[in-house]
Amino acid sequence: MSTLRYSTPPLPDFESRSRTPWISNLVTSAHRTLNLGMMRSHHRRGNIAMNFTHDSGSNMDNADAEKSDIYSNDMSKAMGSVMTYRHELGMNYNFIYPSMIIGSCLQTPQDVDKLRKIGVRTIFCLQQNPDLEYFGVDISAIREYAFKCGDIEHIRAEIRDFDAFDLRIRLPAVVSKLYKAIKRNRGVTYVHCTAGLGRAPSVMLAYMFWIEGYKLNEGHQLLQSRRVCFPKLDAIKSATIDMLTGLSKSSVTLMWKGGGCSSVEISGLDVGWGQKIPLTFNEEQGVWILEKELNEGHYEYKYIIDGQWMCNENELMTFPNSDGHVNNYVEIVKRDMSTEAMDLSNRLENKDPDLKKEERQMIRDLFESFND
Repeated sequence: MSTLRYSTPPLPDFESRSRTPWISNLVTSAHRTLNLGMMRSHHRRGNIAMNFTHDSGSNMDNADAEKSDIYSNDMSKAMGSVMTYRHELGMNYNFIYPSMIIGSCLQTPQDVDKLRKIGVRTIFCLQQNPDLEYFGVDISAIREYAFKCGDIEHIRAEIRDFDAFDLRIRLPAVVSKLYKAIKRNRGVTYVHCTAGLGRAPSVMLAYMFWIEGYKLNEGHQLLQSRRVCFPKLDAIKSATIDMLTGLSKSSVTLMWKGGGCSSVEISGLDVGWGQKIPLTFNEEQGVWILEKELNEGHYEYKYIIDGQWMCNENELMTFPNSDGHVNNYVEIVKRDMSTEAMDLSNRLENKDPDLKKEERQMIRDLFESFND
């Protein structure tokens, strides 16, 4: 079987989170305790409380509360479930098993010391710069302090927030980096995104599935028993198939007809809604053109004509979503696969996928070949 070589997509530029705030009832108290079951004998059993590390008295609490409301609203709509993150309550986390923790983002260098006290040797941050800037987190100060401590490593492996396709594409390289960090540093590993509810659980579950030997559903049940979270199972399945069967690319051409404008751009596709790709005007044909290679998958996008966002009625369009928005889209389908690869793909796409010993070894070998 062929394996996939990955490249990192450009960073998005999230300019605002401006939806109307609303508050869910998922997390209502800093003292909430989750009832936990036991999945494996070598992992901690019983009840594990969600830990909060809030330092009261901050002048930023009110501003952070308003930002938390907006972020929670965005997250709930993107994830399709009622979810809440309260940044003003400070860092929160749960042990998934004794050596692995999922949590929310560090907010100050003092949070590094709080993690050191519980044995953390690796802080694995999945946030991108816009995530940090939104809540005013000084990531440079946190990283510098961790470096000075000498007994803890802070690692960044960025994944775009609320973007299942970006998660799918980046998961192998990100989990490879996590796998190497755990082997290097040992001790306890703290994996976090912003809220610790989407990206971090997805990365942790992929690690459990690819490296630890869990069935996907078994690992998912363990995560859910330890922390209320929403890992993207389909993204993990697709990333697994990508690694073991190879990921094909296809060239697409998108066009906007008419020369009566000064600029035409596209947002979405594989770069996210915060990025814009300029089209080139072909004077002979009188059209604006973008030629681009895309990995297999479903991509939504929109044209920006002289600053105005609109759809191209001559290209495929989605049905209106819950907010009434319509986008153009393109579907890149898989090329012909061998019978062996097709059987593997079908097995991994079923309701309770598992990997064979040799497939996990293939993934480990691929991870070792990645350049960090």
